[in-house]
Amino acid sequence: MNISFLRALALTGGDWVIWALLGCSVVALGAIIERGILLWKEEKLYRALRGSLMAELGKDLPTIEKTVKRHDGAAGRILKTALAQSRGGAAGIEDLLVAASLDEKQWLERRLLILGTLGSNAPFIGLFGTVLGVIKAFHDLSASAAGPEVVMQGLSEALIATAVGLFVAIPCVVSYNYFQNKVKELLSGTEALGRFILAQARADR
Repeated sequence: MNISFLRALALTGGDWVIWALLGCSVVALGAIIERGILLWKEEKLYRALRGSLMAELGKDLPTIEKTVKRHDGAAGRILKTALAQSRGGAAGIEDLLVAASLDEKQWLERRLLILGTLGSNAPFIGLFGTVLGVIKAFHDLSASAAGPEVVMQGLSEALIATAVGLFVAIPCVVSYNYFQNKVKELLSGTEALGRFILAQARADR
């Protein structure tokens, strides 16, 4: 390994790390906005579907199927897929209900990996920038006749990288946990509706 390259990297300071973190924050903000809007719409569609199905309690399966077909969104797609095997009875509905839920879960959790990764690693990236800044500050001190105040100024600037890392990580972690909970609630509610349909399918036999 080229030691001179590592030495040159260590003496670059932490400024470029700060800019990299700020770039990551823009990506994270885009993911937060996109997932937030999507899950807000999905929740509205789910509530509309749930209200319609609850009004169909006790009715036969074909009536329920017509009601489900009028609704869009992840919950609607899951139930439509499950009802595609309604002729095969409850067993066919249940198998497709599980498969469709897993498929929609992957779609609903898209881009959450970005938030999880940045939330976990941004503080370490910021710490890396701080270490580089500290190395540069002491190197500058050894290369000049300046006093300790120069080192203190360099250290204060280096700590900015850690602060930026935390600034990026905290919203990512909060958003990641919030969106994961929303996805879980949506899929759990859809599963409950699917169980209602299964019960009706068994009653119609």
